[in-house]
Parts: sequence; structure tokens; C-alpha cells
Amino acid sequence: MRPSHSSPSDDRPVNWRILAKLWPYLKEFKTRVWLAIGCLVAAKVASVWLPFVLKDTVDNLNLDTTKEAIMAATLGLIVAYGVLRLANVLFGEIRDTLFGRVTERAMRRLGLTVFNHLHKLDLDFHLSRQTGGLSRDIERGTSGVSFLMRFLIFNIGPTLLEIGMVVGLLFYNYGASFAVVIFVSVVLYVFFSMKATDWRTKYVKQVNQADNATTSRAIDSLLNFETVKYFNNEKFEANRYDVDLEQWETARRKNRLSLFALNGGQAFIIAGAMTSMMALAAINVANGKMTIGDFVLVNAFTMQIFMPLNFLGFVYREIRGSLTNIENLFTLLAKKPAIVDRADAKELNVTKGQISFENVGFSYHEDRRILKNVNFVVKAGTKVAVVGESGAGKSTLVKLLFRFYDPTEGCIKIDGQDIALHTQDSVRRHIGIVPQDTVLFNDTLYENIRYGRPDASELEIEEAIKLAHLDTFVTRLPDKGNTQVGERGLKLSGGEKQRVAIARTILKRPPIMVFDEATSSLDSQSEQAILSALREIAKGHTSFMIAHRLSTIVDADMIIVMDQGQIAEQGSHNELLKLDGLYTKLWQAQQKNSDND
Repeated sequence: MRPSHSSPSDDRPVNWRILAKLWPYLKEFKTRVWLAIGCLVAAKVASVWLPFVLKDTVDNLNLDTTKEAIMAATLGLIVAYGVLRLANVLFGEIRDTLFGRVTERAMRRLGLTVFNHLHKLDLDFHLSRQTGGLSRDIERGTSGVSFLMRFLIFNIGPTLLEIGMVVGLLFYNYGASFAVVIFVSVVLYVFFSMKATDWRTKYVKQVNQADNATTSRAIDSLLNFETVKYFNNEKFEANRYDVDLEQWETARRKNRLSLFALNGGQAFIIAGAMTSMMALAAINVANGKMTIGDFVLVNAFTMQIFMPLNFLGFVYREIRGSLTNIENLFTLLAKKPAIVDRADAKELNVTKGQISFENVGFSYHEDRRILKNVNFVVKAGTKVAVVGESGAGKSTLVKLLFRFYDPTEGCIKIDGQDIALHTQDSVRRHIGIVPQDTVLFNDTLYENIRYGRPDASELEIEEAIKLAHLDTFVTRLPDKGNTQVGERGLKLSGGEKQRVAIARTILKRPPIMVFDEATSSLDSQSEQAILSALREIAKGHTSFMIAHRLSTIVDADMIIVMDQGQIAEQGSHNELLKLDGLYTKLWQAQQKNSDND
């Protein structure tokens, strides 16, 4: 089974301190909270008073007096009963209305906090995360806040308040026996519910883990739909999915059986308590110590207590689950990004766009160095290309430039400023990129291009489309720029997606432009057209290119040849050919392949 983000230890106790962490998200509407609590108390007072009105009504009907007097008194009591019943419902509705906005705002604030935090986490986290499982954790956590607030404050709290009032009233009016039965039953019920729920928590977690695993498996497979088709692996994917579903089915069965044991035990306690209360009341009525009205009152109180108490078992189980889900969410918030701006970090001020790599070394893990003592300068307004075999460290240079990682040795400077000392936002604001693997949002073509600069005008977007040689393609589309590109841009070809990425970067117009195999998905004719466009828009900009096709960078001011994380050679195209070294071998190999084609 795949690992789940919702995987706290099965024997870990519930962390009730999570409630304290929620308070900052609730205090925005403190007045509403206190008004809601006031309505809660008023509703419970009305609820507890109802059985007394019912008792007086029954006893009044048994009075030996005139029919008119009985009817008058009875009608008055019935009206009072109706008023109390209405007050109970109305105060409850007002309470829910007042607190509804508090809960919704808390969910909104917490959801936004988690969303922003996820975007601050480092690249390693997002490369290893499982989108399906993560989204379910976020969904469960925010929903858990709503459930916890609604039921903890407005179900468990009121029920305990009502139990306390009823026990006191029964003790005061009918002696210790009735109060003891109710109190012992409640304590026994709560104790059993908590212990049984703690016991079956592992089964609930197994269901969540299996649910996450099946969801992640399905999403992962569907996102790689084309790959599955290319390799005829539909049956293989179905078998893997069925293995996860089998584990999900087993977990659900265990969870269901444990729930049966819990509900059976709770029902036994409730049945025993209600039988005891009714027997005591019947004996007292038979002995003349209680009236029929008192019998009705005890019956009404018993039903009134045990109906919400029966619900309390479900609420406790759900609250425990909600607390676990919320704790998972706060655990996610507690994750620290590997790259954090310094407290004194300043805004990067780019005037020219010169890039300097000074003695840069980097490793993802201590036992494997990716870059070693890398030194080069990309002068402002020039075009520098980096080439080399796969695994030479080319793409790592781009990740370091964008501050997805910080160098483990040396530094990177832009216009003489160490980027590690400046905010990540300001560094990335001055750099645009056309990546090798362009992933688009499930939105329109126009909106995907506008993403380069959200405040751009329609005219500027049209200009970027023309410069990216995308205008002919857009014109042929039935909905033109309003065409939906599909999830991750699956409705577009690789070349079309790269043109969108180029248009997006053109729209941003940063002083530094990075092209990571920017034309790898284009045919030769389109490649030459876009290379011509890139040369135009690159004028006055610093261009940093990661290249595989050497033919696309022969006009570069400087070419850096990487080999096993180090700079093997550097110079212009002609200078490198004269060296007759690694670059020459790469060039000759590509020329030979081109001739064979």
C-alpha cells in the first residue's frame, strides 16, 4: 500500500491541544461566539423546563375540581409548553445562524493558510507528494473544523449542561436514587464510548489510509493516461488498483465490525438505564410517593437525556476523527520549507541582468554531489548556453538560479547581489522560463498565457501570441483564445504547449530569460521560426539556455559544456570546435544523426 499523509501512529492519543490552535481562526467574531453560547444556554433552560410543564399538565388533569378550572389551567400549561418548545427551537436556530459565519470564516482562513503554506514548501516536498492523498487530507481537515465546532460546542457542550441540570433537579425533587442512576449511566456510557472508540481508531485510520491509497493510485494512473496507453498497461494498472481496493474493502469490513461492537455496547447501557429509571418511578407511584405527573416527568427526562446521549456516541467518534484530521492539517502546516528567506532579506534590484556562478557546489544528498566548483559569468544582454550529457547537472543550474534550492557551496549573484540574501519572490520576479515540460492549467488558452502577467491587457496577450508564432494555430480554433486546453494541457500537442509557454514568458518580459530545451517539442520549421522570434525578444535581455540540440545555440555568445557536475569547456561555438574536445564529439554525433535522418 502506498504511504498516506494521514498516517499518525495508531496508538497515539488524541491531541486536544489542537483546540487551542483553532482559536486564532475563531476570534475574528468573538461577539458572535458569545451570543451563540448565550442562545445555547437559553435553549437548554427551555428544554429542561418542558418536562415540568408536562408534569403539571398531567397532575392538573387529575385534580378533583370543576371542569372549567381544569380546562383553564390545562390550556394555560399547554400554551406554556408550546412557547417553551418554540423557544428551544428558535434559540437553537439563532445559535446555529450566529455561529455558522464563525465556522465558515475559520474554514476559509485555515484553507487559505494551508494553500499558501504548500506553495512555500520546497521542491523536494512537491516532487515526493501524492496529490490525491494530500488533497483528501486538506479536505478532511477543513471539514473537520466545521464538524468539531458545530458538534463540540453545540452538541457535547449542551448535552453535558443538560445532564448536569437534570441530575441536580432529580436529586432535589426525588432523592438520590434517580440522580445516581442517571449519573452512573452517563459516566458508564461516556467511559465505554471513549475506550471503545480509542480501540477502533486504528480501523478508522486503516480505512483512511486505504482510501488515500486508492485515490492516489487512480489519480496517478489517470494523469499518466497516455503513458498507460503507450505501453498497453491498462490491465496492469487495473490489477494494481484492485489490490488497493481489496485492502480498502478489508479495512472497511474491520471498521464496520468494530462499529457494531461499539453500538451494541452503547445500546445495552442505554436500555439498562432507561429500564431502571422507569422501574423506580413505577414503584414510587405504586407506593403513593409520586404522582402520575411525576412518572411522566421522569419518563420525559430519561428520554430527553438519552436521546442526545445516544447521539453523543456518534459525535464523539466523529470529533475524535475530526481532531485527527485537523492534527494532520496542522502537521502539514508545521512542515518547514528547506529554502526560507532570511529575516533581513531584501528585494533584488536588477538593472542589467548579469548572472555569476561563483565556486558553486551542490548536492541533493551528502553522498552524491551534483555540482562541483562551477564558475562562469553570463554578461548582461548576452546569450549563454549550457550543454552536456544527461545527468551532467544542467537543469540543476536552473533550479539553483530560481532558488528552488540554495547552493551547498559558493554563491550565485545577479548584478553582483547574492540571491541567497534576497527574497525568493523578488529573484523569481526578474526571471522568466520556458521549461522543457510545459504543464498548463485546465483553463482557456488566453488565461494560460495571461498567467505570465495577470494584469496584462488583451492587446499585450495578442502581441505575445504573434511573437510566439501561435497566432495561426489560435485562428484555426473554433473558440480562438477561449479554447479550453484540458487538464495539464492534454488537449494540445507538445509543440503547441511549448509555444504557449514561450508566449507566457514573452508576456512577462523579465530582464533574464531561461530556456530549458525550449524547442525540444517542435519540428524543424517551427523551431527555426521560434528561434528567430526568441532572438528578437532576447535583445536587451540576458538569455540562459539549457540545450540538447546544439544547432539551436551555435549563435550563443558563450557555450558552457558540463560533464559530471563540472565545467569541462567553455567558449563560442567555433572556439569549442577548435579545441576538438567534448563539445566537438557532441557536435559530430548530432551532425551524424541529422545526416542519417
